[in-house]
Amino acid sequence: MMVTGLFSVTGDNVKIIGVMLILLGIAGVVYGGFTFTSQKKAVDMGPLQINKTEHHSVPIPPIIGLAGIIGGGALFYFGMKENR
Repeated sequence: MMVTGLFSVTGDNVKIIGVMLILLGIAGVVYGGFTFTSQKKAVDMGPLQINKTEHHSVPIPPIIGLAGIIGGGALFYFGMKENR
């Protein structure tokens, strides 16, 4: 599948995207989400400043990871098939 224009989609590009999706899907299934911290100003009265650190957790459902693995596998397969 060759698309002309600004972006060209070749079998090699599709394979790379497929492998990236597979790896992200595996990471999503293994880790189940990610956490991050943010800082907010709780009090700001001239020279007196108090910051509050908040911890946030973002869960990733296993079905999303499995969909990434399956979708990446399909892209990789069809990218390989196109190069024949």
